[in-house]
This record gives sequence, C-alpha cells and structure tokens, in this order.
Amino acid sequence: MDSLPTTTQQEKIVPDAYDCKGFPAERSKTGGWTSASMILGGEVMERLTTLGITVNLVTYLTGTMHLGNASSANIVTNFVGTSFMLCLFGGFLGDTYIGRYLNIAVFAAVQATGVALLMISTIIPSLSPPTCKEHTTCVKANNTQLTVLFLALYVTALGTGGLKSSVPGFGSDQFDATDKEEKKHMVKFLNWYYFIVNLGSLMAVTVLVYIQDHQGRDWGYGICACSIVLALVVFLFGTCKYRYKKPVGSPLTQIAVVFVAAWRKRHLQLPSDSALLFNDDAILHEPPRIKKQRLPHSKQFRFLDKAAIKDYESAGGIVKISKWCLSTLTDIEEVKLVLRMLPIWASTIVFWTVQVQMMTLSVSQATTMDRHIGKSFQIPAASMTSFLIGTILLNVPFYDRVICPIARKVLKNPQGLTPLQHTGVGLVLSILSMVAAALVEEKRLIFAQSHGLVNDPTAKIPLSVFWLIPQFFIVGSGESFMYMGQLDFFLRECPDGMKTMSMGLFLSSRSLGFFFSSLLVSTVNKITGPSKPWIADNLNQGRLNYYYWLLAMLSAINLMIYLACAKWYVYKDKKVAEEGMEE
Repeated sequence: MDSLPTTTQQEKIVPDAYDCKGFPAERSKTGGWTSASMILGGEVMERLTTLGITVNLVTYLTGTMHLGNASSANIVTNFVGTSFMLCLFGGFLGDTYIGRYLNIAVFAAVQATGVALLMISTIIPSLSPPTCKEHTTCVKANNTQLTVLFLALYVTALGTGGLKSSVPGFGSDQFDATDKEEKKHMVKFLNWYYFIVNLGSLMAVTVLVYIQDHQGRDWGYGICACSIVLALVVFLFGTCKYRYKKPVGSPLTQIAVVFVAAWRKRHLQLPSDSALLFNDDAILHEPPRIKKQRLPHSKQFRFLDKAAIKDYESAGGIVKISKWCLSTLTDIEEVKLVLRMLPIWASTIVFWTVQVQMMTLSVSQATTMDRHIGKSFQIPAASMTSFLIGTILLNVPFYDRVICPIARKVLKNPQGLTPLQHTGVGLVLSILSMVAAALVEEKRLIFAQSHGLVNDPTAKIPLSVFWLIPQFFIVGSGESFMYMGQLDFFLRECPDGMKTMSMGLFLSSRSLGFFFSSLLVSTVNKITGPSKPWIADNLNQGRLNYYYWLLAMLSAINLMIYLACAKWYVYKDKKVAEEGMEE
C-alpha cells in the first residue's frame, strides 16, 4: 500500500503524460504556457518561412525563371497543395510511430534543408536563366534549373507537411484537458495559435517580401533558412519542459480496418438486433486502450456493421478475434461519423480554390498596376496579400466582441454562430470576392486598352493597385469565418479517438482546393486556346475577368450543394441526445 501514490501526489501528476526522461509528468515542472510559448515562437518563424517563399514565388517564376503566368500559378498551387496534403502523412507518422515531438524536430530539419537548397539556387548563377535584355526574347529556365528548383520546393513541402500536422496537437498536449483551469488555457492556446500563424504571415508578406524585391532573393530565402533553423533551436530548447504523450495509433488505420473487415464479411447477413454485434473493446485491443465514448447505433452506412458480425470457431462456439476481421461497434460508429462529415468537408474545397487566387493571379495583376505611395516608395506586388492577412487579424476580435454577442441574442445560441453557419458565411463571401475581382479586372483591361498598353507586357497601367483591396478584404473575411468554422466543426464532430485527424482533414481540403486551381487553370487555357487564352502570359491580352466570373459561378453552385449538405447533417451531440431519448 505504501507504494501507491497519495491523492496529493496524483494531483501533481498529469494523467497520460510523461516528461523527457519517461517519468510521469509533474504539473508544476512541465507543460503550461512556458512550454506552449516556445512552440508558438517556433510557429511564428515557421510561418514566416513558409509564406515568405509561397506568397512571392509567382513573381520569382515569371520575373527570374521567365515562365508564363498560367504555369507559374500552377507551380505555386501544386507546391502549396502538396505541403498541405503531406500533413496526412506527417500526422500518420507522428501519431503511429515517432510521436509529435520527434515529428516536429525531424520535419523542421527537413524544411530547413529544402529552404537552404532554395537559397543556394538563387546564389549560383548557373541555376537561373540570364536576365532579360531589352528588345530580346527572355530565355526560360532549362530542365536542370527547374529540377533544382522543384527539388528545393518539394523538400520544403515535405518538412512543412510534417510540421503543420503536429504543432497544434503538441501545443495542446501541454495543457491537461481533465483539469478545468488548464482546459481554459488550452482554448486560449488554440486562439493564440491562429493569431500567431497570421502574425507570422503578416511579417512574411510585408518585411520579407520587401527584402526579396529590393535586396534580392538570396537575402530573402537566406532569412527564411535562418528563421526555420531558429525555430528548431527554440523548439529543442524546451525539450525538458514539454509534456509528452505516447503514440496511440492513427485513426486512418482504424478506418481501413473497419472497411476491410466489412468487405471480408460482405456475404454475411446482419442480425436484426444490433446488440448481437461485437462491441467488447477490451478483448479486441491488447494492451487495452483508453476507453471510448459509446455512440448510439445508426442506420446509415449499414454495410459497415458487417465488420462487427461475430464469427465463431467451428469448435467450442468461441468468437474469432482478429484485428482485420473484426471491429467493435464503437469503432464502426466512429467511422460513420467521419463519413457523415465528408460532404461538408468536400464543400469547402472550392473556397480554397478561390483563396489561392490571391497568392497567384491577383499578385500577377498587381505587378501590372501603379503600386506607388508618394513619389519614391513602391509596394511589392506580393505585399498586397497583407490586406488579406490584416483583415483576418482584425476580423477575429471583431467577431468575438461584436458579431458573436449579436448572434447569441438573435439566434439564441450560446456560442453565437454554429460551425456550419460560420462556414456558410465564408462561402458567401468567396462568391462576392470573385465578383469584385472580375469587376476590377474589367476596369484594368479598359485602362490598358485606352492607354495603348495591350501589347506591352512590362508596362505599368496608370491604375492604382489599391483597386485590388476589396477582393483581398472579402477573401480575408471569408477565410476567418471558414477557418474558425471548420476547425470548430472538426474538433467538435470528430470522434474522441480521432481528434488528431481533424487538422489533417481540414488542411487536406485546402490542399485539394489548390490542386483543383491548377487543374482549372490548365483546363481553361486549353479550352480557350493558345491564340486567346483567358490567363495569358501578357495579362493585358487575356480575359482574366472571365476566369473570375467562372469561379464566382462555381462558388455559387458549391454554396447550393453545401446548403443541402448542411441541412442533411445532424450534429453529434444532438444525435446522441435524440438516440438516448428513443432508447
């Protein structure tokens, strides 16, 4: 009895958490804001690095590598899309094998390697084409130069994917969700995480972009490389202060197991009573895992229930226990929850297709317009995205202090707008942003024609770049609603055992939005033909406004689909309550 911890000792220890030496984590010596602040500090540097490369990459591809507007936009969207898609791989690796801490450390080093290679490619003259000379055709980057560039970008993308999937989860691990006071701090951490991410973004699109344009890409990418190394050093500095949790396995494995087991038993007949299905979690999982919340049996996707059909041995009537042949009813219901979420998830892809235009084609628009403030200072084209990020930073407190209280009174909902309402507002704003972008582009083309600048791709149209602010402002407002709504949706609606997958799912929708943008740009230019492409290398000869109108129509159709999916969807808490009343 003397070896058992006393109540006081138990209060000092954080459940299911360990220190760097593998001992139970002490509440007073590990975790909390001391650890979280080092994670947030590193995230600022990481975001500065990532967006410092992304936001100004299209101008580097067109101005230095001499690629066309359409192909440059596709390279950027494919690079960013791959970064977000690799979050699923990084999350799987961290949750299943090496843990979040080691995941962050390893992939930060990978990202630093990629950025360093990108910096080197800008320093060595032979790795970029010669500078364009007046009255001569620009020489495009050759295969060797593009290979080095793509290698640097995709090594960076691999590192970014691993980081993004683990940082929010590892940060929240520094707070004990079972303690009321620490749980409040966990919520504050998630809010500060979103704020810090956008603060790092703002630094990237202002200070870093200015350095890239005026001091050179080697200086700009050199700062990016130093930033991610500094982030890694700051992160490693807190090693002895962090709280660690053991990898518990990826929910992707659970989903695969349920589908495989259901497929193997596809010819069997389901019992009329769901109580006859297997649901003994302790027997199936050795060693026993954390007890899951029992979910009510649902009638949707009933073919998955076959994974829980008890298959008996021929002798003795003993149930055969095999991971890939048998699943618990609870595991199956969790997979069903994820399947019900997928239509909502899919309905957000078009939004991110709209959002990525602000980093590609809208930046290309800005390069053709008057960017002067006064007589001497000229705004870098990529810095126009600072209006998007600034809108997000202002919109978060504005929603918390103004919109949310009004929504509570009008909708009589204690949390203000629901996650699905948040998302719906974001989708509406994405339509308006493309309408605004199309109207401004029509005005820009009229100016180019009236001043005889249609055939001069390098000429600056005497139209202020500030005409682009409305589209950045509306998209920024839409992103703040979309981000908060979707993050809340996935954290609330994902099963308790699948919380770590929520960030991966959310970021993967963003990834698919970027890939869809690449596909759409290529398809549009192929259909409109090489003679009069909508997205021409010389924007003054193209019809970018038509492309924006196309995106507005696609967004409107997507909104209709989303509203139907949102009406069909039933929140998990409400469904549990309804099933409980029926029973």
